[in-house]
Amino acid sequence: MGVQRRHLVWQVIETAGFEAARLSLDGLTLHATGRAVGQLPEPYWLTYTLQTDDRAATTRLGVAATTTDASYDLDLRREGETWYVNGEPRTDLAGAFDCDLACSPVTNTMPIIRYGLQHGPGAQRFLMAFVQVPTLRVVTSQQSYTHLSLAEDTARVRYASGSFVSDLTVDRDGLVIEYPTMASRIPAVTPVTAEQRIGGPGSPRPGADRS
Repeated sequence: MGVQRRHLVWQVIETAGFEAARLSLDGLTLHATGRAVGQLPEPYWLTYTLQTDDRAATTRLGVAATTTDASYDLDLRREGETWYVNGEPRTDLAGAFDCDLACSPVTNTMPIIRYGLQHGPGAQRFLMAFVQVPTLRVVTSQQSYTHLSLAEDTARVRYASGSFVSDLTVDRDGLVIEYPTMASRIPAVTPVTAEQRIGGPGSPRPGADRS
């Protein structure tokens, strides 16, 4: 299929904000750059870069976040079974393959596509390197993903962590469309053509009723 390139935007309900990401998928290798702005738990702005290997396992997540009173930077790397947080090894993360950036629908993709849960039955449990936002503190998180059903162009996958459970709707690339209580993808719109822009802002478009 070659490299799949996507530009996606989500309304992030949990943070009263938005996230936009540019992604490329080459098999299971994912590269993403994104920006997010939120108002909860406090106003913040962040940018990130994510890279995985050919098993959709995180190799690096770089994040910069700014709040009203502080700035934070994170360089999270996985080399073999060893994770490093800003250059310091973290033995508690041994056994994890994925990062999970809080309130980012992008980082739900890796565990789903690694086991093909967007295509058919399966259930997997994971240890995650969970990144809190906006402080970028990294903690461990036990999570699970279970395939529930297929539709023509989508699948439902159940996410669970502790007592929290949510049924995600994902597309055939394993990218989140709907994450109840957390995020909802904003549908793409048809671009305005050059002909439609001829009259400039506020002018009628060709074919519009001018009466």
